[in-house]
Amino acid sequence: MIKPIELVIFDCDGVLVDSERIAARVQVALGAELGWPLTEGEVVERFIGRSTASIAEQVAARLGAETAVLWGRRFEQLHREAVDEGLRPVAGLPEALAGIALPTCVASSGSHEKMRHTLGRTGLYGHFEGRIYSATEVDRGKPAPDLFLYAAERMGVDPAACAVVEDSRPGVRAARAAGMRAFGYGGGLTPAERLEGPATVVFHDMRELPALIGGSGR
Repeated sequence: MIKPIELVIFDCDGVLVDSERIAARVQVALGAELGWPLTEGEVVERFIGRSTASIAEQVAARLGAETAVLWGRRFEQLHREAVDEGLRPVAGLPEALAGIALPTCVASSGSHEKMRHTLGRTGLYGHFEGRIYSATEVDRGKPAPDLFLYAAERMGVDPAACAVVEDSRPGVRAARAAGMRAFGYGGGLTPAERLEGPATVVFHDMRELPALIGGSGR
């Protein structure tokens, strides 16, 4: 028997804040600057939804440890500058949050510092304050289930009663591995068909989310 949903876990980048396009643009620019030419599609496949540590490992394997450190520093700088120039919530997100009466939290591959900046810049930090979890707090980032299981534990909810809202392939894979229902937002950079799979509902407009969650076991 399917358990009613008791907790909605949101990814941050690309789900709450429209930052994935910024991140992809910065990663492409860094690749050109530091010696690893990448297309936007390659960035989506390799980096989007992954932890900072995972990205650093990939860069180090390709360009060496010193360049990986430089890449990380440059990304933080350029990403922060781009965010300050005009980051906004994902389209329809404020309406979605207003329509969800269940408890919510955030579980992101990004650091707490990054989330304080992006969620603060968009006026969303206060909505989730005290219920924000980062991949820096667990051993393995997405697509491993560790972060989502950690968020459920901290929130005191059975994983089987959790719904995860994600926009990346590693994210929906992590939700499934955690035994949670996944809602894949197909309005971002990752092609919607790459989010499809078992225990996953793919949707394209954030305003649809409250009704989808309401019809998924509650």
